[in-house]
Amino acid sequence: MRLSRRLLPLVGALLGAPTAAPAQGWVPQRPIRFIVPWPPGGLNDLVARFFNDRVAQALGQSIITDFRPGAGSRIGVAEIARAAPDGYTIGMGNLGPLTIFPNLDRTPAYNVQRDLAAICMFAASPLVLVVNPGLPVTTPAELLAFARARPGGINYASVGVGTAQHLIFEMMRGPTGIPMQHVPYRGTQDSLVALMQNDVQAMFDTLPSMQGPVRQGQVRAIAVTTPMRLAALPEVPTLKEVGIDVEVVTWYGLIAPAGTPLPVQDRLFREYTRVAEAPETQAFLQQQGLIYLPNAPGEFARRIAAETARWAEIIRANNIRID
Repeated sequence: MRLSRRLLPLVGALLGAPTAAPAQGWVPQRPIRFIVPWPPGGLNDLVARFFNDRVAQALGQSIITDFRPGAGSRIGVAEIARAAPDGYTIGMGNLGPLTIFPNLDRTPAYNVQRDLAAICMFAASPLVLVVNPGLPVTTPAELLAFARARPGGINYASVGVGTAQHLIFEMMRGPTGIPMQHVPYRGTQDSLVALMQNDVQAMFDTLPSMQGPVRQGQVRAIAVTTPMRLAALPEVPTLKEVGIDVEVVTWYGLIAPAGTPLPVQDRLFREYTRVAEAPETQAFLQQQGLIYLPNAPGEFARRIAAETARWAEIIRANNIRID
């Protein structure tokens, strides 16, 4: 007996046989709002637009950037947490509002694990330990020895109390209490000037901010915080190489409101990961002094939990508070 062509799909379905190519998953029906919790015009803006332009093409809908700066990026992250969990409001977060400040805020505006869905990391910024070029040190061990031997120790800069740049020094000091005085500044430009003037002797900052000053000899790079050496600074060792068990990167992650349907999260994970792994993106990231850390589904959420616990321990041990 012959079956008509019209009946073949029905028979296939009844027998459990596939009759069409797998669906691509969630398909948005209107533009997506992407919250960037920093001001426009900086590296965060540049990275968000680069990724979103390419993800928008794949999704068939525009992704509109909405800048919501303030309170160390916590205002924007709180708005993402409060949004409807339908896939039409997503945004960017990094380790500050997602792992450090939850341990410092007395009245947090959101709970990361309860209110947010961590989808993926799509870029990361290495941190570089730099010193005043006139300082007689070329390694982290020499810096610590110099601080220990100098009356009053040394001053180190950061871009604020409770930032990664601040807490890494506390990790380096460890239980020995090497004398180091923390001097917070409003931003990298202010702290860089202070370092060049020797008002402070050392600081950590992002590779994008430090590439120029290092090349121009304004500061000396003596270590990086990544698991491996950086192509941009191949002669500079990692902290782990020199015996300091510290690894930190300031990643850029895609977040959404908790409760965002899994098919939506899965599609966003696939598209942002696809863009991150493309050769043109790798070249773009390298030009900006950034790297990509591959991450499987669920890995970003696990990283947030682990880093939150790590920063909590450091903050408690050093009695760090913000007003």
